[in-house]
Amino acid sequence: MNASITGLRTELGGVLAQRIARSADKPIHFNVARQAANSLLHDGHAWKDFPRRALADTRRALRSAQTSKASMLVHASFAFVHAVEHGADLPEPLRSSLEAIRECEALVLAAPMPACVVRLGYLYGPECADLRAYRSAFLIGRPYWCGPPTARQYHLHQFDAASALIKAARPKNAGKVLYATDDQPASFTQLMDAFAHRVGRPKPRHLPLWSKLLAKVIIREEHMQQVALPMPAGTPQPQVPGWKPGFAHYRAGLDQVMAAWDE
Repeated sequence: MNASITGLRTELGGVLAQRIARSADKPIHFNVARQAANSLLHDGHAWKDFPRRALADTRRALRSAQTSKASMLVHASFAFVHAVEHGADLPEPLRSSLEAIRECEALVLAAPMPACVVRLGYLYGPECADLRAYRSAFLIGRPYWCGPPTARQYHLHQFDAASALIKAARPKNAGKVLYATDDQPASFTQLMDAFAHRVGRPKPRHLPLWSKLLAKVIIREEHMQQVALPMPAGTPQPQVPGWKPGFAHYRAGLDQVMAAWDE
């Protein structure tokens, strides 16, 4: 697949580039520029100035796709939009970013070339610098903001995100909004406690919910909103046709992360 990528220097962009096999196929353009925000691992800092930057990057991706005469544009978006579309309340400040996400999707679907949107689950994987930072924090016993333990979200290994985007690059998917998530929703508490156990901290410390005002000194409100936003029951549909996650459960994905770091 001949491809160009807006957001090549991001973590997901690097993973995607490694998995694109070159051939004589018509060129595809991928936009993954703002996927750094599509994670529960960054304490909210990736949402800084998100609406302006996301719209600018999406317009840049559209120009790049036209310049390269791409036969299709595949735009990586955010699966948590599914929760809001099914009635979840999302106040400011994250609501402004949500509106920008929807505007970016609309720009892509109105593109002059065939295009599709793939809403990805919250990303994690061996290339994730924020996950490495959590490892360091757990090793020194630092507590973390986990949010409500009953708020379950869908996650996605970086490798599966890349394979889903590549699989979505088919003419039959033009004009569609598709999903790529794992099969088992899990709260941020479940995900990170399982990770902490794997790095030698069986009982990580949690910042209590009553400490929210104090925690805001180091954690952005957007992160607190994310971890408290549960996904509706049932895997978001429609999933990318013909694609299945290689790591259907976060436990298998975390095992792969640890194995990759040990190599």
